[in-house]
Amino acid sequence: MELRDACFSQEFRSQLELLMRVRRDVRRFRTDPVDEAVLSRCLDAFRFAPSVGLSEPWRILRVDSPSARDAALRNFEAANAEALKGYSGERAETYSQLKLSGMREAPVQLAVYCDDSTTKGQRLGAATMPEMRKYSVVTAVTLFWLALRAEGLGLGWVSVLDPDQLNRDLDAPEDWALIGYFCVGHPEELSMTPELETKGWETRYPALQMETR
Repeated sequence: MELRDACFSQEFRSQLELLMRVRRDVRRFRTDPVDEAVLSRCLDAFRFAPSVGLSEPWRILRVDSPSARDAALRNFEAANAEALKGYSGERAETYSQLKLSGMREAPVQLAVYCDDSTTKGQRLGAATMPEMRKYSVVTAVTLFWLALRAEGLGLGWVSVLDPDQLNRDLDAPEDWALIGYFCVGHPEELSMTPELETKGWETRYPALQMETR
């Protein structure tokens, strides 16, 4: 297909909207293994993602060994207990009941980093806004997230962590900045509504809020 013919039907656009709506941050996984060919296909999303200056600064560590997974889980549990101390009353009770990671069940776990020391891209766009490298990695993760959902898989982004400790436990290079720890697998269930909303933690805005200058 030539690019000039790359228009999309209403059916495709509707399916794309549905895909974005059911993407969800998954914390409840089945323990079924993930097909390696499917995972590889989804990881191709990183190759298709835009990056500032074509720097492609994403770096991925697959966390497979029991020792590395145990260290990551202990990290989460300690950070989660510390975070709970920041709330009180009803909010603390709600927080204590939230399931904020699928690290015990998810068959695939990835630590995704941004290599801020990369010379690829020749600093184009990053000389004035070096954070653009990190934004590029987040953009790639978003495409990966959608690719997984399209294959019937889910992704959970674990952000309740001590990144410095995780970097030491995974022996990550000093120049790599942690973007996120990701659990991947088959979701127990699908929903149009974020779990944090169903659990009463927060609600979505009813519509996009945008100001004009």
